[in-house]
Amino acid sequence: MLHAPDAQPEDTVTTPSPRNETDLPGVIDPDFLALGLGGTNMMAMLWSVAMGRRSVGVEMRGDPFLGVHWNIREDLYHQFGLIDQLMLERYGEDRVPRRANGRLFRLAECFRSADTCAGDIVADEIIDGFDEDQHISGSIHHVEFIDDRFKDGRPNREITLLSPPQPPEQPDSAMIRGDVADMLNGASTFQAEAAATLTLMRRYLERIEEQDLAHGSEPRVRLFSRHRVVTTEGDGFVRLPDGRLRIRIEPLQEYDFKGKFVRVREPGSQTIEIGVPELFVIAQGFHSSDAERLGFRQHDVEVDHQDGRGPVVAQADFVAGLMECLIGGRLRRRIASTFDADGREYWVRQIAVGHENDPEVGWVLVQVPDHMSFDPIEAGLIPAGTDPESPEYYAAYQHLIFDFYIGQAAEVLEIPVAELTKVQMAYGPKLFSLIERMGDDALIAANGVVAGDSFGNGHFLTSGGAMTGMIGHSARILQYWQSREIGTTPAEAIRWLADRIKEDTQAWLDVSAQEYSQAVPINFGAERIRQITAASGIDVSDRAHGIDASRRKRHALLPLDASDWRKRTLRNGKVLSAPLPQLQPTHPALRGTTV
Repeated sequence: MLHAPDAQPEDTVTTPSPRNETDLPGVIDPDFLALGLGGTNMMAMLWSVAMGRRSVGVEMRGDPFLGVHWNIREDLYHQFGLIDQLMLERYGEDRVPRRANGRLFRLAECFRSADTCAGDIVADEIIDGFDEDQHISGSIHHVEFIDDRFKDGRPNREITLLSPPQPPEQPDSAMIRGDVADMLNGASTFQAEAAATLTLMRRYLERIEEQDLAHGSEPRVRLFSRHRVVTTEGDGFVRLPDGRLRIRIEPLQEYDFKGKFVRVREPGSQTIEIGVPELFVIAQGFHSSDAERLGFRQHDVEVDHQDGRGPVVAQADFVAGLMECLIGGRLRRRIASTFDADGREYWVRQIAVGHENDPEVGWVLVQVPDHMSFDPIEAGLIPAGTDPESPEYYAAYQHLIFDFYIGQAAEVLEIPVAELTKVQMAYGPKLFSLIERMGDDALIAANGVVAGDSFGNGHFLTSGGAMTGMIGHSARILQYWQSREIGTTPAEAIRWLADRIKEDTQAWLDVSAQEYSQAVPINFGAERIRQITAASGIDVSDRAHGIDASRRKRHALLPLDASDWRKRTLRNGKVLSAPLPQLQPTHPALRGTTV
């Protein structure tokens, strides 16, 4: 154990005495500590255990719940396969976790298998083996790009149907791309619910912990799923003279207080001593209070879109909704023209994402034009002077958002507005903003870094941020342990790790920036972009007009709050299980008119 004599004396701590190693075996001074159990850190824990390292994970939100669907690059599947292989080689079958049906727990097999199929799934039923016929991910069978921008002042439609990606039959570690930019510029291969993918990783880690504790072995994994670093100044993070941090956590109780989640320390609970990990990673979403406490700050990223405005904040505003209609294994993107009061043209995008054989998954996200506001007074729905905090104001605001969203969703889905308003919605429509932000240095302590969205985030409609963290940053943890095995010092290894996290994030933001101005969608892959260019004549150098983010006029515009996925508001209606209508060759503005 490392209880450094130069640490702060115990009598400076005002919280109850910490629990010790006898209470919680395998906790003190772990090799790896994950603060935040999203995709980035759970993959990092899996790599660490596969490399023979002892890992502790801390999360305050319980089980995974993020309801969005991810477009997933195939590298994740190959990484799952490599973890399965490394676990077997290091520990043998006896120390690899098993599913409830007795079979070896293989991450890649649960995610996708040639012997099972996709559909409406419950992740735990697949993991346990109760559902033997399905896997977690879905394949993409239709890739469609609709260009509805005006041409020569008139509505024009160009539809490009692209060949779907061929999913690999089995994992192959040779197919894992080491360069994040190459990975992001490749096409998405799978679609899967974020919560289901995260649950797969969480259950694997839980089974390792349960197995070791049951056999009396020192646990390779310890998980604390409703805990946080102690918030008392100088107690949760204790900085040692050599720059390393000693860390303590506390158990939480969570309450819904007037529509907001409030977490308080569990009454009468003891602090849990984690000690001094060799390496800890903070990856807690787009905003991390723990990283902020340690002096970390993100800053807005400015991008020059070559449209004459110079560098501006990379930002775009969207409305998201989960509609229960069968989009299926489809990745559909649309770009269209819209005009402000002065006749200036802007480009807006919509995306429709489903899940193979599941009619209850219909994520539709639509971009809000920069010149548009949702001011109900300006729209004439309520009288001037109405209190913005009143129910009348908020109801009118919600009405404007719903009408806008349904109209835009109808155009990308080719479903009439009158029919679409009757469809059941499990979430939204919700207005949110995408803003590119990044820190200056991922290194925040001699033994700690910031990673994932906590370090930098961009235009997540392509799921690029999730892929950068899960596939890119986490693999850097694997490389960290590999370098340590050949004699690299912790100080050298962590400096290298921090630099690679920044390098990967910068690659992601460079790719992400294209989504704010260019016409072609990045997650179709470089080859498909060339196909779109050839088929529709799009000039990839074309840029959208826009306005600086500071001039937007929005009501209650905030970054997307992940906790919203836990408070879905059901808009009851019907489920559309019929396939989407065929794409019509004419532009929506020309239908029913004489051309």
